[in-house]
Amino acid sequence: MRSILGSMSCELTVGALVIAMLAASPTFEAQSAPQKIVVTSPTLTDGQTAPTQHTPDGRNDSPALNWSNAPANTKEFVVFCEDPDVGNPPPFVHWVVYKIPGTARGLPEGMPISAAAAMPAGLEGTVQGLNGFRRPLYRGPAPPPGRPHPYHFVVYALDTTLESTKPGMPALTRAELLALMKGHIVGQGELVAMYGRTPATAGR
Repeated sequence: MRSILGSMSCELTVGALVIAMLAASPTFEAQSAPQKIVVTSPTLTDGQTAPTQHTPDGRNDSPALNWSNAPANTKEFVVFCEDPDVGNPPPFVHWVVYKIPGTARGLPEGMPISAAAAMPAGLEGTVQGLNGFRRPLYRGPAPPPGRPHPYHFVVYALDTTLESTKPGMPALTRAELLALMKGHIVGQGELVAMYGRTPATAGR
C-alpha cells in the first residue's frame, strides 16, 4: 500500500512540476489582449449616421480615418469596413486595406478606386483588398430599405509585415488576411457608423 501511495505521490509531484514549468515558459504563454486603438474620423461619428458622400447614394468616397494609441512595435496596419448584419456568412465586407505602413496615423478621404493609381504620400506599398463584390476598392453602405445597418471600420495593428501580393495575382480578401494575421494582432480599435435607406434612396 505504501508503495502505491508513494508512486502516486511521485506522479503528482512530477505532474505539478511539469505544469509549473509550462506556465513559466514564454512559449506557452497566451497572446495578450490587443491594445485598444482609438479610431476617429472628421466625417463619421461613432454610433451616428454616415453622410451620403460615403455611400452610393452620394459620391461613394471612402472616409478619412485617423487612429492613435497604436503599440510601439506596430509594423503594419490593416483596415476593414464590414456590415455584420448581412453576408453569407456575415459580415459583408465593404472595404479591405492592408500593408499600411506602421508609421501611418490614418487614411485620407477618397482612396484610389483604380488599382493602377498611386497611393497617397506616406502610404506607399498599401494595398486595397477584395471587398464583398470581389473588387479592390471601397464600396460604401447600401443596405436594403428598412432599419439602419452598422458599419464597422476596424483598424488592426500587426507586429509583422504581410507578404506582398505577387504580380498577376488577385488582392487578398478579409478571410485570407485574418488567417495571416492570426497571432500577430497587437492592437485593435473601431468606429461604428450607421446608415439606413428609404425606398426612394434605395432606388437611385
